[in-house]
Amino acid sequence: MAKTNATRILDRLDIPYEILEYAVDDDDLGAEHVARQLSITVDQTVKTLVVRGDRTGVFVCCLNGNREIDLKVLAAETGNRKVETIPAQQLQSLTGYIRGGVSPIGMKKSFKILIDSKVLLEEKISMSAGKRGLQIWLSPDDLLKATGAEIKVFSREKT
Repeated sequence: MAKTNATRILDRLDIPYEILEYAVDDDDLGAEHVARQLSITVDQTVKTLVVRGDRTGVFVCCLNGNREIDLKVLAAETGNRKVETIPAQQLQSLTGYIRGGVSPIGMKKSFKILIDSKVLLEEKISMSAGKRGLQIWLSPDDLLKATGAEIKVFSREKT
């Protein structure tokens, strides 16, 4: 299997992980689809969203697949008045990844990374390996180690 930027970084850091493959559905790139394909719970999937704060600029948020960002809480947690998600058409130029394949590891630019505290409740998590159809299976602690992320509380149950 071809390596991705994310897996090369994990290898270099000597962080253990597994690669999980799933069938991509271009019409359904959501965490629920990934979880069904991998026979894991949606709580075990971690989605990576790229956002822009009006004061801090671009940063990255990782949260469980069954949750959504509370933009008001996130703004307050990060010292912004307003936070917006980055449009999908801007993802590749900012991160080097396309929608459905964004990994917090190995982006082409270095951004501040926040991990929602609920992610840490899982023993193992699945997150994008940087390519649609490939997921990395690892511990949340190893994700923290690989990214140097800050732990924050910024999500809520999906409505």
